[in-house]
Amino acid sequence: MDRPKTNAQAIQKETSRRLNRFALSFLLAQALLVSACASYQTEVRETFDLMRSGRPAKAAEAIKPKAEKESDDQIVYLFEYGTALQQAKQYQESNQAFLKAEDLTDIKDYHSISRVSGSVLVNEGMVQYKGEDYEKVYLNAMLAINFLALGDREAAQVETRKLNEKLYKYKFEAKRDYNQDPFAFYLSAMIWESNRQWDDAYIDYKKAYELKPGLPYLKQDLLRLARLSQRYDDLRKWRREFPDIKPEDLKGKGEVVLILQQGWAPKKYPHPEFPRIPKLFPIYSFTQAADLVVDDQIRERSQKITSVADVAIKTLDDAYSGLVAKRAAGLVTKAVVSDQLRQKNELLGQLAWIGLNIADRADLRQWTTLPESFQVAKVSLKPGKYKIHAEGVSDSGQPSGERSDVIEIEIKSGQTVFIPWRTLK
Repeated sequence: MDRPKTNAQAIQKETSRRLNRFALSFLLAQALLVSACASYQTEVRETFDLMRSGRPAKAAEAIKPKAEKESDDQIVYLFEYGTALQQAKQYQESNQAFLKAEDLTDIKDYHSISRVSGSVLVNEGMVQYKGEDYEKVYLNAMLAINFLALGDREAAQVETRKLNEKLYKYKFEAKRDYNQDPFAFYLSAMIWESNRQWDDAYIDYKKAYELKPGLPYLKQDLLRLARLSQRYDDLRKWRREFPDIKPEDLKGKGEVVLILQQGWAPKKYPHPEFPRIPKLFPIYSFTQAADLVVDDQIRERSQKITSVADVAIKTLDDAYSGLVAKRAAGLVTKAVVSDQLRQKNELLGQLAWIGLNIADRADLRQWTTLPESFQVAKVSLKPGKYKIHAEGVSDSGQPSGERSDVIEIEIKSGQTVFIPWRTLK
């Protein structure tokens, strides 16, 4: 007579044991997920620290296995790998990494329903990282700098066009509040001018001026190129607007252009008001600009063309409401799933609620090694040989202690030499 009761008790006991085992497995899975996020942050931190300490080749070596391995984080590792190689002056290899990253960001990703659902239920780290919009845009800026360092101006020009084409699509097709980038137009204009394509150069200088009229270089540029392109009505207009500016005559001279990548882009942390989503915070840079130094006699201070930090922060802030809505939906989903489990097993339901919320962390993946800003310094020189270097400058105008290697270059009439440099402090 007692046998059925004993069997029922045994079945109940076994069911409870299995549920408890499932609960422990579930918590272990959440712990592993959190651990994976921490591991990712550690990997990026190592690369960042190595680059900041002036060991880019070592940084590239450390991140290379991650960049070459297919994973949900491959794109962001390729960003870091390409930047480290660029800083190590391995421009060809850097291009290969950046171009692969661009190919991956261009591929339409079809996430499975289970993975998308998982990203709502747990966190955004469960889906493939496709890059923030601003990262995809500045990828082309970094490629342009690489091509200039390699002497391929045509390819550099292509990258500047692609940069603004992306911004145009974001603004007019995706309906996002983005402006075109003055750095892309200014860099493009300098390349056109170096190739003696005066009219194209004038058009891009004018576009850069429309986006950033306060840039001092542009006043001389517009006067000079309006004359060279024989746009005499525009020349008279600029003379009226800039009566105190006398354009330098570059006839018979060459030019050295320092392309400065200053500082470090802002870093993602959990949002103070809603820790389940990220927020970007600026990283302080002691070196705020640089002097282009020629033969220890001529000095020209760099001028900021674009603030990557401002663009990045605005981009993520604009996405704030959408990110909050998605994580709020995630909270509702967690409550439903936990309640369903709680109806079968109180302990399992409680553990599920705790585990799901522990795992719901802000997605802090990002391109950490982007610069804070892109800057330019230009010096015109008579034909001859010169010793050139750059020196970092603090916000007080004093030397920051950073200094590039001295290089010897030969300037020819009508030639432009582009020199990239990155500050780290």
